[in-house]
Amino acid sequence: MNLSLLLWLTTLFPQPVADHACLATTVYLEARSQPTVGQLAVAEVALRRRDRGQWGHTLCKVVTAPHQFATTTTPGSFDITNLQAFEKAWTIAGKSISNWQLPAGKRRLVVPHADHFATVDIAPAWSINRPSVTIGDHAFYAVN
Repeated sequence: MNLSLLLWLTTLFPQPVADHACLATTVYLEARSQPTVGQLAVAEVALRRRDRGQWGHTLCKVVTAPHQFATTTTPGSFDITNLQAFEKAWTIAGKSISNWQLPAGKRRLVVPHADHFATVDIAPAWSINRPSVTIGDHAFYAVN
């Protein structure tokens, strides 16, 4: 299935399923080759952004905000071919959503306060002089 079709399908799904699919797609695109903790961290950043509302009030809005996640920087013709990795991303998305439904003090956080991430070989201007946590190939930052 290609990315454009998958994202279009999310517009037809009921809200909880749409958000799950959007988050799983983001985890797949951003971190499918990363360890589980790195995938959980990517999901956590998207969930934190949703709660803040700056990029949207649903996970689908957050992960499709222009130039924020790989869902908007990956060509729509990109084919999701690694079904095992997508199944893992789906599971990670579900666990992350369930965790995020807990009261804030009971959530298991991987990257507390992080609302941005970048690959470790790229240092975006917004990352200068900000402490980060590195997991796999990503550095996670608390920017806002």
